[in-house]
Amino acid sequence: MSELRILLLHGPNLSQLARRDPHHYGDLGLPALVDLAEEEAAAFDAELAHEQHEAEGALVARVHAAISDGTSALIINPGALTHYSYALRDALELLSIPTIELHLSNVHARERFRQRSVIAAACDGSIAGLGSLGYRLAVRAAVELAAQQAVAASSAPAASSAPAAVDGPRTSTGGAPR
Repeated sequence: MSELRILLLHGPNLSQLARRDPHHYGDLGLPALVDLAEEEAAAFDAELAHEQHEAEGALVARVHAAISDGTSALIINPGALTHYSYALRDALELLSIPTIELHLSNVHARERFRQRSVIAAACDGSIAGLGSLGYRLAVRAAVELAAQQAVAASSAPAASSAPAAVDGPRTSTGGAPR
């Protein structure tokens, strides 16, 4: 079993990809996209788990579980929840692992309401508009960010007995604040 565990989450309607607007989403169904991600993860000796939920609460609950279940990195394509789910954003902000927002279509070139992501600020990065290639790239990014986080954690000074500051921004990889 690999030490690197990547969780790939999908939101509402993504179970319907094979029949939904191929101009924007391509002609691959969700199982084929998950297969691409699993192949990429295997190339890095990483384990990839996948879940798809139609309900916002189920996605939030799964993100909460990732806090303590050994997940090393999260890739999330939240579908339409991207644009309005503050509950999902709040859940993502609880994570201390690398988190990648993923979209098949170029949300920035679509309808105005799709151009805004309320979850982006809770993620380390976003990949959009690259179709199925985005899945491979998201896995690569998750692997690299998790490796950077592991190196940073192993070189961090020993914890002191002083209380931790709680007023600064959270970062999972030492990069820009989310």
